Amino acid sequence: MIADVNGLNIVDSSGWIEYFTDGPNAGRFAGPLSDPDRLVVPTVTVHEVFKVVLRRRGENDALRAAAAMSHGREIPLTNALALEAARLAHRMNLAMADGIILATARLTAAKLWTQDADFEGLANVRYIPRLPE
Repeated sequence: MIADVNGLNIVDSSGWIEYFTDGPNAGRFAGPLSDPDRLVVPTVTVHEVFKVVLRRRGENDALRAAAAMSHGREIPLTNALALEAARLAHRMNLAMADGIILATARLTAAKLWTQDADFEGLANVRYIPRLPE
């Protein structure tokens, strides 16, 4: 799968976790993850990915995942971004992290790569349905 060649990319937590745990869709996220110059990483994604990889694979793998994520452009959660994320989450009935990730994608005009069905059909989203393990 080719990443967005014209702009920035965000891989949400589900994509990073799929990639780091070598899930069945791992290769579909390799494109955007292989181009750190155009990769945007919301800090909430680092939290979610570290937590899941820590639980599934242990501290060393979780630290390696966080280090790999640090190669992209980190986007911290500012007050303005938090307010916009809350608006989106409220309007679209999204979880907190999903609202932050979507608001970050819109702020940076990045294509959002995800396995999260909540994002299916949204503009500038590359939805990849989950495959059974």
